[in-house]
Amino acid sequence: MSIFIKEVTTNRELKQFVKFNINLYKNNPYHVPGLINEEMMTLSPKKNPAFEVSEAIYFLAFRNNKIVGRIAGIINHKSNKTWQQKHARFGFVDFIDDVEVVDRLFEAVERWAKEKGMNALHGPLGFTDMDHEGMLVEGFDLTGTMATIYNYPYYPQHMQRMGYVKDSDWHEFKIYVPKEVPEKHFRIGEIVKEKYGLEILKFRKRKDIWPYAYKIFEAMNKAYAPLYGYTELTPNQIKYYVNMYIPMLRLDFITIVLRKSDDAVAGFGITMPNLSHALRKARGSFFPFGFIPLLKTLYGTPKVVDLYLIGVLPEYRNKGVNALVFNDLIPRYVKLGVEYAESNPELETNSAVQAQWDYFQREHHKTRRAFIKHL
Repeated sequence: MSIFIKEVTTNRELKQFVKFNINLYKNNPYHVPGLINEEMMTLSPKKNPAFEVSEAIYFLAFRNNKIVGRIAGIINHKSNKTWQQKHARFGFVDFIDDVEVVDRLFEAVERWAKEKGMNALHGPLGFTDMDHEGMLVEGFDLTGTMATIYNYPYYPQHMQRMGYVKDSDWHEFKIYVPKEVPEKHFRIGEIVKEKYGLEILKFRKRKDIWPYAYKIFEAMNKAYAPLYGYTELTPNQIKYYVNMYIPMLRLDFITIVLRKSDDAVAGFGITMPNLSHALRKARGSFFPFGFIPLLKTLYGTPKVVDLYLIGVLPEYRNKGVNALVFNDLIPRYVKLGVEYAESNPELETNSAVQAQWDYFQREHHKTRRAFIKHL
């Protein structure tokens, strides 16, 4: 039977769009489902402030009245202006292993992108770097993380078949927690702390982090500016992410490097217990019972942690400021019995970030890719 492509126009269809990912991977042991309500917010023009600088379209593929694929087309106008390009993005893409399904989905987004005056389509990317990005091309037999995409091995095969080529790769590392802070690592941290007038800031109560929440994202804007596809978050986007993520963070897993002279955030480490298994149990819903495994994991004694957001201001890059973050976190991990950390995606060209793992036993275990096709 032929494939029918339908643009998502109702809230009911949007929910079908979101849930298709969970249904497609329901028997896969490596897939980590997101939370349905959170993804609905991300895709909603009424709720996500990314639509102040972006536009999007969503398509579902049907065969015999059954959903067999989904894809989003996104144009981030601010990103295009920043990088001086006319690129559309594809994201939130899932499909069964079927040539016709895949071709029809991408044809729909490519046609939309050309109608909007774009000359290339690349992805998978979201509205911002806070969304999932990069198609898995290595590490299919490993459990994903909350911050990353998991996809079947046939996905990149279809991308290549359709003429999409590599635009950029991200590497992910498993970093084993040492029994103590490496001596040289510790000394570097102490030297830069004294030299640049820095101090470590920790939080005991959630109300204490709020005065610094916006400063963290402002520092992230500066730290991540040179990275592939990154676009500075607007004030409304920062407010959106602050309200979404700050309430769920575990305070002892957050380390802020503060510049004493002006109380500015010079560096930050936002880490979390790995929630992969808890999210698999929740199966996309926080209620009625999904919150139980999530809260138990978040405030328990994890064996694995995710390095969610790590960054330093450009003026401190390659000067050892990131050592201060790990000098603080490693003893906490050791005390809890953490075995290793998931780095989450790091651009393969970002040698400065990857060099920070030189002091630790590490394993490059996953690779993900952004594909591009010129239209």
